[in-house]
Amino acid sequence: MTDTPAGEQKPSFRGDITVELVKHTASDADVLFAARVSTLGEQSLDELGKDPARSKGLLNYLMRDRHGSPFEHNSMTFFISAPIFVFREFMRHRVGWSYNEESGRYRELQPVFYVPDGSRKLVQRGRPGKYVFDEGTEQQQELVGRAMEDSYLRSYEAYREMLDAGVAREVARSVLPVGLYSSMYATCNARSLMHFLGLRTQHELAKVPSFPQREIEMVGERMEARWAELMPLTYEAFNANGRVAP
Repeated sequence: MTDTPAGEQKPSFRGDITVELVKHTASDADVLFAARVSTLGEQSLDELGKDPARSKGLLNYLMRDRHGSPFEHNSMTFFISAPIFVFREFMRHRVGWSYNEESGRYRELQPVFYVPDGSRKLVQRGRPGKYVFDEGTEQQQELVGRAMEDSYLRSYEAYREMLDAGVAREVARSVLPVGLYSSMYATCNARSLMHFLGLRTQHELAKVPSFPQREIEMVGERMEARWAELMPLTYEAFNANGRVAP
């Protein structure tokens, strides 16, 4: 690839994924006042000033018996930076989610590409739905890094060549790979997040096994950590009842 012109970003490679909680209205009390309106009507507003810990039993009951709607009266917005292929899996989650992603039609896409680090297992064994992954050899790790970086650089060179020739961004972007990093805002409620975590993370407490791709599991783990801080009693009930979303 030719030298990077002045002012143009040099291609870079990374193996991490970032998740930032940018805003929220989410607490255990939000679940309780929503649940108690069915029996208390307007008196359920009193829950907003009470300690949610006194109602752990109700939270567990709602989770266990799958009374899901009280878990929807909250909101969390995350800013996520990840490879495009992660977002394409992510956006299969449609119910209770809102997305806005950066656009290759309206901005020049930056040359930041995903290359898995040494912790990423590389060798796949088994049949669909029952895959097991093993550590790769040093030779496989070197091959993956070299092949990905070479391919990324060739693709980005073609992208820049078209842009420099005056080709529209929405046309030129077609040569870029799904390993390119993108960014988006994702907004959800606790119920939709629990459905996501049940499918996109592996956990020893899960009643229903899941086999997520590691990269989207990394997103789920980071979102889960922030949610657990916001709604600790709801999170405890989720784990206690097999991580099955209500």
